[in-house]
Order: sequence, then C-alpha cells, then structure tokens
Amino acid sequence: MTKRKITCIQHNIVFGDPERNYAAMEASIARATQNKPDIVVLPELWTTGYDLTRLDEIADEEASRTRAFLAAAARKYGVDLVGGSAAERTPQGVFNTLLVYDREGRPCGAYSKAHLFRLMDEHLHLKAGDRKGRFELSGLRSAGAICYDIRFPEWIRANMADGAEVLFVTAEWPLERLHHWRTLLIARAIENQCWVVACNRSGRDPDHVFAGHSLIVGPWGDVLAEAGEEDEFLTAEIDTEEVARARGRIPVFEDRRPDLYR
Repeated sequence: MTKRKITCIQHNIVFGDPERNYAAMEASIARATQNKPDIVVLPELWTTGYDLTRLDEIADEEASRTRAFLAAAARKYGVDLVGGSAAERTPQGVFNTLLVYDREGRPCGAYSKAHLFRLMDEHLHLKAGDRKGRFELSGLRSAGAICYDIRFPEWIRANMADGAEVLFVTAEWPLERLHHWRTLLIARAIENQCWVVACNRSGRDPDHVFAGHSLIVGPWGDVLAEAGEEDEFLTAEIDTEEVARARGRIPVFEDRRPDLYR
C-alpha cells in the first residue's frame, strides 16, 4: 500500500476550554471521516489552545483523557489518527505532546515538543521533550514535529535520515509569519525528499491570529493541497513511491557527509 488519503482538520480552538474542544473535535472527526480518509491529522494543543498561564489547571493529567479520546475515535471511525498535540501534565511539568493511534485504537507514537517558542512564552510554562518523533503508522514510516520544530532543519533531518517517508507537522502558527510557514515546510520536503503533511489551526485567541493554510507538500516541493485561513478539511492522496523516485534520482541521503557537520 503506497497510496493514502489524508485529511487535515483545520479549525478554531476555544481558548482554555477543554470541554468545548473535545466536543468540537469529536464532531469534526465524525464529519472528516465521511469522506473515507486513511489518516486524519489534528492541530497543535487542540484541547486547550495557548492558554499557557492556566496549564497547571487545565492540562490533561498524563494526557490520559486525550489518549482515551483518540483511541476511541480511531476505533469508532476506522481511521489512523495523527492526533495533534495536547498539554500533558506530569510530575516533571507540562509537556506539549503529539499522540498517534492506528485505526484499531493502538498507540503508535508519542513525541513531546523539543523546541519551545520563547516569543510566545512556551519556555515559561512548558517542559521541552528530549526524544525523537519517529513512528510507524499502518506500515507508513513517519516522523512528527510540532510547530516551531520546523525552524530546525538539523532536528528534522535527524528524524528523517533513517527512512521516514512522511513528516507530519501539527501547529498553531500565527498569520503574521505565514510566509515563513509555507517556505519552511516546502524546504523541509525538498531537502528530505519526503511528503510533508502540516495541519495548522484557524481562528484567533486573545493574543494571536492564526494562519490556517494547512499544507500537503510532495517530495519535490510541489504543493499538492493548501487550505485557506478559515475552518476547513484539507484532503489529498499521497503516494510514497514518489519518495523512492525522488531519493533514487538525487541521492541526497547517500551523499551526506555527517563527519563534516559537527
């Protein structure tokens, strides 16, 4: 199976209101799966939004509710879920954690955001993760990244260098830096010769207006599908054979010189 139909759920997130966000996401997943995608992708911090100062109160303890929600939704709708990220409260602090489940409701991966965005005070309220974002989802070799991570090409390459074919990005990227969002995602696709599937949120919170413009980019840097700024289900079919063709034609990974990069 080389072809997969993927849907990104780009929608607004209610600031600091997990109850409303769980209900809204349940409804969105139900609507998105009517078109029979293989994989559904959710945005960053969709349970709480960027209500960072209240995370001690509203973050999900060990992400247990979010994990149960995603597992149940994957089973109910028969879809693989790149479940966006949730504020996960642990004894060490609160992490911004991406969660992945297959259509049987089995966990396939979890990644806590490694790079915290100081411009939005993440470093004051979140703990940085220290593990890579690699996972396999129904045979699809993948890696996950969260928002600010895409500004660190060495980190993305570290996750892609052992054969990952798709980079899934979950984000709350602001409208004022939309040009950076598009440019960085296209660059990450070209340099890693991979598919990039990036799900951003829409809407606004008390301090930010978000860009939307979720993207699905091919391994040659071609934009296969792009959303606008409003709520939208962005759907496209990817083919991993295109990854093999790109890597075979220009053998970037074989020609690397890691000994010179330190």
